[in-house]
Amino acid sequence: MTLFDAIGLDADDTLWENETFFRVTEAEFCALLSDHGDAETIAALLYDTESANLARYGYGIKGFMLSMVQTAIELTDGRIEGRQIARILDLGAEMLAHPVTLLPGVEQALDALEGRRLILITKGDLMDQERKIAASGLAERFAAVQILADKTPEAYARVLMGQGVEPSRFLMAGNSMRSDVIPVLDLGGTGVFIPHDLTWSHEHAEAPDHPRLHQLSDMGRLPALIADLEGAA
Repeated sequence: MTLFDAIGLDADDTLWENETFFRVTEAEFCALLSDHGDAETIAALLYDTESANLARYGYGIKGFMLSMVQTAIELTDGRIEGRQIARILDLGAEMLAHPVTLLPGVEQALDALEGRRLILITKGDLMDQERKIAASGLAERFAAVQILADKTPEAYARVLMGQGVEPSRFLMAGNSMRSDVIPVLDLGGTGVFIPHDLTWSHEHAEAPDHPRLHQLSDMGRLPALIADLEGAA
């Protein structure tokens, strides 16, 4: 029995590495401004700035760059040097040019799910996400690709309506409890949480006690879970 008409997959830190590069850049940013505070204090201020700017800049590297510049200006009382601003922009440019590295088990899982209707659902800057999807070599594996400004229940509902999929027959897998799992559960779908060691703290949320919530250690286990759920249906 086919329980799911479509299977949604997140991209960043589900299919390929992403947060690792933010952490490396954050460490370099803190070192650049070490005369103005310790790394923990600078990182906390940067996080607060990023969070406050999400409504303005959205998710992604470009918003992160702007938040780094804003944080640097605040930390230095506006006295940051031009060469330091230039270095911050260089850090962002390096992130935008970084190669895409698939996570373990991803290709095997996609091989096992061949023939299923797969939808890639990610969020962030349109150009950067399109670049990563193209560089990953995975685009042809998906029946549809959706790049959202944010992953809310309403956004998922629009995607599913456009694809002609009932929420009850949709499964979404990703590393963010906040963005990949809870909104889909709220719609009546099935959520699969595949945690990543470096998921951004903004994406953390308490796991609900829910019968349609499942957790896996890695993407490679997803096909077996789907088979088990459909076999029990």
